Amino acid sequence: MPLGSSFWVDEMGTKFVVLRGAQDPTLKVAPQVPESIFYSIAGASARIFGDSEAAYRLPALLALALALFFIYRLAAHLIHPAAAWFAVFTCLSLRGFNYQAADARPYALGTCVAAASLLLLIRWLDSGRWLDGLFFAAAATLLWRVHLIYWPFYLVFFLYTVARLLRGNSKTGWLPAAAIFVVLGVSLLPVLATAIALNREAGAHVIVPPPSLNDFSTDLKVGLVVGAGALGALAARWFHWPEQRSPVSGRSAVLILSWWLCQPLALLAYTWITGHSVFVARYLSLALPGAALVATMVAALFVPIDRWRPLSLLLGVGVFLFMGQWGKLWPVHEKSDWRGAARTIQALNLSPDSPVICPSPFIEAQPPVWTPTYPLPSFLFSHLFAYPIPGKTYPFPFETSPEAERYAAQLSKDVLARSDHFVVYGGDANVKFWRDWFATRVELTGWDRKQLGSFGDVEVVEFTPPSQH
Repeated sequence: MPLGSSFWVDEMGTKFVVLRGAQDPTLKVAPQVPESIFYSIAGASARIFGDSEAAYRLPALLALALALFFIYRLAAHLIHPAAAWFAVFTCLSLRGFNYQAADARPYALGTCVAAASLLLLIRWLDSGRWLDGLFFAAAATLLWRVHLIYWPFYLVFFLYTVARLLRGNSKTGWLPAAAIFVVLGVSLLPVLATAIALNREAGAHVIVPPPSLNDFSTDLKVGLVVGAGALGALAARWFHWPEQRSPVSGRSAVLILSWWLCQPLALLAYTWITGHSVFVARYLSLALPGAALVATMVAALFVPIDRWRPLSLLLGVGVFLFMGQWGKLWPVHEKSDWRGAARTIQALNLSPDSPVICPSPFIEAQPPVWTPTYPLPSFLFSHLFAYPIPGKTYPFPFETSPEAERYAAQLSKDVLARSDHFVVYGGDANVKFWRDWFATRVELTGWDRKQLGSFGDVEVVEFTPPSQH
């Protein structure tokens, strides 16, 4: 239902990359952005189904549905066939997991490719066939090409393979395994070279501070795992469940725990070592199915095999009732209504010369990258590309700076004070800053300022001179 709602900032960037191409010169400020095979898939969907929000999001919806099928298969193999639906519904109890399904970004595709790769890895280690190994390598080589932040997940493949080989319960030997991983490593060399080159600019793209202990435990979904264990123990005691458990093998536990922990721990370590925080919730999306499987594995310590079906049904009904946004017929994907804000500006019937102050919603839009003559259309102002507006646009940086304020002061004297009205449009924090800043200008004394509409974390403020009050 949210597929047709307004894009948020990064999704508007997706549309810009798809329509303008990865070689657009304004993408040089964020060269990591177009490095994903997702854009080709989203572009194909838009060409087939039309240039709409739903068309760009459809690949994510299909990818996450396919990922759930793979997760079902993995849970059946790693824990117990009876527990597979419980694992699926546990995934669907996570808002971060569901969010991927309506997001025109690479994360759902990454979840799908990661789950498929693990399923193929298990198949290869069980069969020992070279062809199965090559299928695994082909799937795994795609993962880093979906998003450059997914490099820690290759530890999961390595740890599980080593655990199987050390225990001697794999039909693949050490040399064939080494050969397949060499093939995989060679296939990833071009991506590695790109990642190393882009890492030199990592500090310019940091959008969050290092995580606190509470942030870490929240993003790791520790509460989900602890809750599954506690509820399982209480239910076993209350209902006097018999000792008919579905124990998880050591090799399965290695895969499940590494799926849960490798991505968060590696990104946390990178943050500490480099000082550049990459601990962003969406960058941890690959770990969410791992958390769901860990919760299922912990519950399996207490749940008898014949109780999985009714418990899964109960969980599924609970997810359906409590996770749905039943108060809205068309719930929004994100609280950023850029489309609604743009339509409100369009309704003002601005003349081609009417000033519109537009701070960029991207952190990279700062001096010296940003200048008063920054080109449009551009990636850093992709909201203007996704949802065009009338008037004469004046691009402003993401944050204030001496250069920006000198430019704004000159603009106030030469342009704004002589206009019959002007608009400030962008993210709420950016708009509020410039709204208050322009309100203190002597040449704008007495001007009225009015917030137009309600668009989540997007704002539109109109300034009009005293004669028009």
